[in-house]
Amino acid sequence: MANKNNDDKMSREERGRKGGEATSETHGREFYQEIGRKGGEATAESHDKEFYQEIGRKGGEATAESHDKEFYQEIGRKGGEATSENHDKEFYQEIGRKGGETTSENHDKEFYQEIGRKGGEATRDKHGDDFYEEIGEKGGESRNNNNSGNSRNND
Repeated sequence: MANKNNDDKMSREERGRKGGEATSETHGREFYQEIGRKGGEATAESHDKEFYQEIGRKGGEATAESHDKEFYQEIGRKGGEATSENHDKEFYQEIGRKGGETTSENHDKEFYQEIGRKGGEATRDKHGDDFYEEIGEKGGESRNNNNSGNSRNND
């Protein structure tokens, strides 16, 4: 039952709940979208970049505490699907090019050596040593086939 104050009147909580229920019965989705838009604009006018960074950080921390790895995998998958539906091959080529340029501007030779080593180790762990033997043989065969038509007799 609702809390009453000493004057036997409704509590602030109950008045708010009843007012919200009455408003929801007389207003539709558009009303709530409009007041949300106005509230967002008012907030944007009165706060700076740091404010949004801080609430984003706090929200990220709260979300991380209440969700597991599978949650993030699922939202990542959904986001990737939505993005792929809205963009073409050229979009991905462009963002890949920009990402590569930015990475190369921010990292040195040792960085690339390290990620290459890690990638090689991950591939070895996943496929085993036989994988390298097989791709080495294929590479050697391909090289021999390409050179057989270009060979010169140097005698």
